[in-house]
Amino acid sequence: MKDENKKVVVNLPEGTAYAEVTVREGEACKLLDPKPPVKVNITGTIGTPAEFLKKRIDTDQINQKRCHALVDRVQIEITLVINENDEYLRGQIVGKLEIHPKFSESGINTGKVWTPSELGMFFKMNRSMFGDKQVNMKLVTELMNFTATVNNKIERSVKETGDRTDNFAQAVNSNLPGSFTLTIPIFKGMKPETLEVETFAKINGREVSFVLISPGANQTVEEIRDKIIDEQLEQIREIAPGIAIIEV
Repeated sequence: MKDENKKVVVNLPEGTAYAEVTVREGEACKLLDPKPPVKVNITGTIGTPAEFLKKRIDTDQINQKRCHALVDRVQIEITLVINENDEYLRGQIVGKLEIHPKFSESGINTGKVWTPSELGMFFKMNRSMFGDKQVNMKLVTELMNFTATVNNKIERSVKETGDRTDNFAQAVNSNLPGSFTLTIPIFKGMKPETLEVETFAKINGREVSFVLISPGANQTVEEIRDKIIDEQLEQIREIAPGIAIIEV
């Protein structure tokens, strides 16, 4: 049986002329468990930290004296850390400049080993890397029909003292050009670069394989990397001069 004589006491602020009280029967709704604030954790292109600052610099989310930017030129990354002194609100915005998949796939300057037929098929499927279609077709044909002679010469000499020396020399004679030109993007989102690529032969018994090397590619990577990072750091300084920029 309901207790109809139960009293409910409601205290109203002084001066209240009118108030409406609703009484509900039954169990009260369960309160939600408190949750910590949502941290900012964003990863994007190399310009992401500067773009984030442009849109947030005038909000209470950015206190320049409580932010810093970490610059890693080897990994080609800029990491903006905000609310650095607040465990609940600390966040980071990472900008990366990534190597283009086609450049990675080529294995240039990575030591990747290609058999002649594998390299020929790769170039056949990536004809756009060559400015001249005929050059591509000729190189593919030479690779797919590769002939090489490994000349092994063993020179033995026996000294009067009984000491013996073996000198082993190898030479590879092939029909492949020593170098060729590729037009290939190095970084994602950037225009292709024209690079001179050399073939370096590796000999295992009588089997010959190749690695691709390009001193020009190394130089281009460093130049583009430093140029892009310096441009982004200059933008950050203009937007938020109070943020500490630290090279790591």
